[in-house]
Amino acid sequence: MDNPRVAVIVEDDQDIRELIGVILNQSGFEVYAASNGADGVALVREKKPAIVTLDLGLPDIDGFEVTRRIRLFSDAYIIMLTGRADEMDTLIGLETGADDYLTKPFRPRELRARIGAMLRRPRFAGEESLLAPVETTPVLAAEPEYGNDPQPVMAMAQGAASAEPVSVNGLLLNSGDRTAAVDGNELELTRTEFDILHALVHSGKQVRTKSDLVRRLRGDEYDVGTYISDADERTIEVHVANLRRKLGDNPREPRWIKTVRGVGYRLVH
Repeated sequence: MDNPRVAVIVEDDQDIRELIGVILNQSGFEVYAASNGADGVALVREKKPAIVTLDLGLPDIDGFEVTRRIRLFSDAYIIMLTGRADEMDTLIGLETGADDYLTKPFRPRELRARIGAMLRRPRFAGEESLLAPVETTPVLAAEPEYGNDPQPVMAMAQGAASAEPVSVNGLLLNSGDRTAAVDGNELELTRTEFDILHALVHSGKQVRTKSDLVRRLRGDEYDVGTYISDADERTIEVHVANLRRKLGDNPREPRWIKTVRGVGYRLVH
């Protein structure tokens, strides 16, 4: 089991490595750092962190390969940091198993917010969030989407009350141990993919917008006008595409996840 108070930094730039270390220390983490990919993978294996920040451009093996290797033995939250503006790099990073990304230069407040949002998401149904004593309110910059009234977002409300497995068209979703299986074959899902699948399954026929799912991953129960960018919504699209691939779900003839064009996604019944 991962240590909820341990973080690993994989970053070759010493200044950035030290900055991230300060941010994580201030957030209550015991921090370990590596300056290359191979050492970073070894450190994650040894320390079993809850959070990994990972530079894309490392001197030995790139961040994509580091993510692939980490995902063979760890489900730690991975935040990829990249100085590249190419959207394709971001998409590849998410496809290899990263949970989120930030483009350099980034604001310390934004990194703290992303980490806080991830660790507010409980690993198991009914379990308290890992950073509840530290993060009690969202700390993202309040950049409102004007014209939107606060509306409740169905986070885990329908599913958290019970850890009983749910079966849908051959998909068995178990919130108690955060596992999913299709026709008896267990799926290897990242935490983010599981959370999205959980949200869709427990929303029934209700359509979940991409903004809803962004807030779900941030741990926000209500739409209070926090800023959600196009990049945030594209991140959801990539995670859903990865989820479909692992489910073996054809988007043209979906068995589980149906795209509602211009809106979001809902469960097929």
